[in-house]
Amino acid sequence: MPREIFDEEKFIELAEFAVHCRVKRLKDVVKLKLRTQKILYTYKTDPVTAERILRNITCDVIEL
Repeated sequence: MPREIFDEEKFIELAEFAVHCRVKRLKDVVKLKLRTQKILYTYKTDPVTAERILRNITCDVIEL
């Protein structure tokens, strides 16, 4: 089961251990999905914050 994260800093911390990050852009929401070895973490945010987060993470980014 995926787990939803509500804290931006926690998401950036978990990105260090992630295999990749998938980005799904909808009309006014961006979903960021971190795949670690065991768990899929999701984070919903606005497009401006999503761009800032994507600049800070070091794992592979896959646009859907």
